[in-house]
Amino acid sequence: MAAKTTKTKAKTKSPANGKAHRSAQKNAKSVGKSNANGKPKAAGTAATAGTAAAAGTAVYDESKIKTLSSLEHIRLRTGMYIGRLGDGSNPDDGIYVLLKEIIDNGIDEFIMGNGKLIELAVKDGGQPGTATVKVRDYGRGIPLGKLVECVSVINTGAKYNDDVFQFSVGLNGVGTKAVNALSVFFRVVAIRDGSFAEAIFERGKLKSERKGKLKEKQKDGTYVEFTPDPQIFIDYKFNPEFIEKRMQNYAYLNAGLTLTFNGKQFVSKRGLYDLLYEETGDEGLYPLGYYKGEHSSNGQLEFAFTHTNNYGEEYFSFVNGQFTSDGGTHLSAFKEGFLKGIQTYFKKDYRSEDIREGTTAAIAIKLKNPVFESQTKNKLGNSDIRTWVVQETRNAVEDWLHKNPEAGKKLEQKILSNESLRTELNAVKKEAREAAKKVAIKIPKLKDCKYHLEDGKDGAESMIFITEGDSAAGSLVSSRDVMTQAIFALRGKVENMYGKKRAAIYKNEELFNMMMALGIENDVEGLRYAKIVLATDADFDGFHIRNLLLTFFLSFFEELVTAGRVYILETPLFRVRTKKETRYCYSEKERDEASAALGSKSEITRFKGLGEISPKEFGQFIGDDMRLVPISVNTLKAVPQVLNFYMGKNTPERREYIMKNLIEDAG
Repeated sequence: MAAKTTKTKAKTKSPANGKAHRSAQKNAKSVGKSNANGKPKAAGTAATAGTAAAAGTAVYDESKIKTLSSLEHIRLRTGMYIGRLGDGSNPDDGIYVLLKEIIDNGIDEFIMGNGKLIELAVKDGGQPGTATVKVRDYGRGIPLGKLVECVSVINTGAKYNDDVFQFSVGLNGVGTKAVNALSVFFRVVAIRDGSFAEAIFERGKLKSERKGKLKEKQKDGTYVEFTPDPQIFIDYKFNPEFIEKRMQNYAYLNAGLTLTFNGKQFVSKRGLYDLLYEETGDEGLYPLGYYKGEHSSNGQLEFAFTHTNNYGEEYFSFVNGQFTSDGGTHLSAFKEGFLKGIQTYFKKDYRSEDIREGTTAAIAIKLKNPVFESQTKNKLGNSDIRTWVVQETRNAVEDWLHKNPEAGKKLEQKILSNESLRTELNAVKKEAREAAKKVAIKIPKLKDCKYHLEDGKDGAESMIFITEGDSAAGSLVSSRDVMTQAIFALRGKVENMYGKKRAAIYKNEELFNMMMALGIENDVEGLRYAKIVLATDADFDGFHIRNLLLTFFLSFFEELVTAGRVYILETPLFRVRTKKETRYCYSEKERDEASAALGSKSEITRFKGLGEISPKEFGQFIGDDMRLVPISVNTLKAVPQVLNFYMGKNTPERREYIMKNLIEDAG
C-alpha cells in the first residue's frame, strides 16, 4: 500500500494546488454571481451609471464586452481544457495532462504507420515549478508552413482529415494549444525532408520563429520542449512513478512501439495481454484470454480477460490510447458481449452476476470519431458502436473457449462457485435486512450530507468520514459542511475480515451498516460519496482501526482503492501558540520549527485523539486546509501480498515494519 501526503479539498490533492484551485473556483463563482445577480441596464445615461454605482453594481455596457483569444481563454478557464490543476502529487493532475497531449501526437503518428519510437525526458529544475519536458517523435513532422498555426490556433490541425489520421484521441484541435498556453516556455521544432521550422512561445504568445535547412541529417518528426507555467501549476513537481505507469500503458496499447523515459525503455509485444498479466500475475484461475480484431470500417477491438478469486470486477478500458477511467459505451458493450459469449458456449442461461464476479479484463478500441463526455475524455459516449462491439466480443469469447476447453472447465467451476456463494449470501442478506429494519429506518451512526456522488457537479465534492467513537464524531459533526460532508461513527475496533467470505459482512452489524451507508452492497457503482476518508486517532489503536478498515475495503471492495476513492485524514499532532499566533503542526519537525519561530514562551499542546481538538479548531482541518493521504495499490496482484503482510501471521519482518513506520511516527 502506497500513500502520498496531499492537501486537498474535493478533487485537488496538494497544499499549493489547493489554494490555487480554490482561488480559481472562488473567482469563477464570484463571476457567476455577478452575471446572475447584476441586472442589465440601458447604457449611455449618467443617471443610470450613477444609480448603478450607488447600488454597488458594476456598469454593464458595450465597454464591458471582451473578446478573448483562444489561448487567453485556455489560461482563464484552464479546467475546461485539462480538468484539474494540481501540483503533480496525483496522476490526474494537469501537468500530466500536458505531457499526455504531446505524447498523444506521436502515438497518432505511430497508429498511422509513421515512427516506432517516442523519446521523453523530464528534467527537474531543482525547485518546485521549474521542470522541463522534452518529447521527440519520429513521425511525419508538422508541415513546416503551418507550424505556428498548428500549435497556437484552436481548431487547426490535420486530425479532422480521415486520410491523414484515422484513429486519433485529439480530434478537437485543442491539446497542443493548451500545452502552449499553459507553459511559461514552449518550443516546437518540425523536421521534414532535411528542412526544419521552429517556433518559441511564452504563455501562448509567439516570441520567435525561424526556418531553414538542417546542417546535419535528422529523421523526420516533431520535437516539443515546454515548462509548465508555475503561475498556474503552483509548486508543481513531476512524479517519475506516475510517468512510468503512463509510458507502460502506452506500450501495452501500441504493441511494437518503443517509448523511452529518461533513458528507460518501455515496449510490449503482446499488447493488452501483457497489461493484464502485469496486473494479475499468476492470480488468474485460467490462462488469460486474448483477442485482437482486424481494422474495419467500424474500428478495431482488442481485449484480454480472466477470472480471479477476488471479489467484484475490475476493468481497464481505453479508446484510441486514452484511458477511460469512467468507462462508457465501449465497456458496457464489452460486458454484454462477454456475457453472451459465455452463455452461448455453455448453452446455459447463467446469470450475469455469476459470470462477472471475479472478472478482470482490459479492453481497447480504436474509433474514427470518438465522442467523449468531457474534455478530459474519461468516458466514451458513442452509442452507435454497441452492436458491433457486442457481436465481435461474443464471437471472440465463444471461439476462444472452443479452442481452450480446459480453461472453459475452470471458468464454469468459477461460475458455479459464484452461484453457490450468491445463494448463500442472499439468505444471509435477508436475515441482516430484517434485523436492520428492527433497529431503525435510518442507518445508525450515520450523519448524512445533502449532496451525493450521483448529484453530478455538487456531488463531486462529497465525502464521508469514517471515524472512531462519539467524541471524534462530535468534533466532526459540529464543524463539517452539511452539504457535502457525511460522518459514520464506529464503536471502536471493527472485526478483522482478512480471509473471510463476503457473507461475514452481513453477520457484523457495524460493517453491514457502514456498507449500506456507502451504498455499495450490490455494486461499487452505487457508491454515494466521491471520497471515503478514514479519520482515526494518531495512536496505536487508531493505526490498528485504520488497518482493519483498509483490510475490509481491499478484501471485498478493492475497486474503491484502485479507483482512488479511499483516503486517510491527516490531523495535526501538535499546536504551538502564543497570545498573538497559533500554528498547527503535523510532525515533530514542524513542531520544532514552529516553536523556534514563535519563541521560548510558546505553549505546545500534543493532540492524542481527534476528540481532543475542539470543534472550533477542527473546522479548518476538514475545510480549505484539509490534508488527505490517498491510498493506492500499484497493481491488483499486489492486494493479496499487502493483506497478508499487514493482517497475516505476525512475522519478524511485519513486526519490524510496524515498529519502524507506525510506532516512530506516532511518537
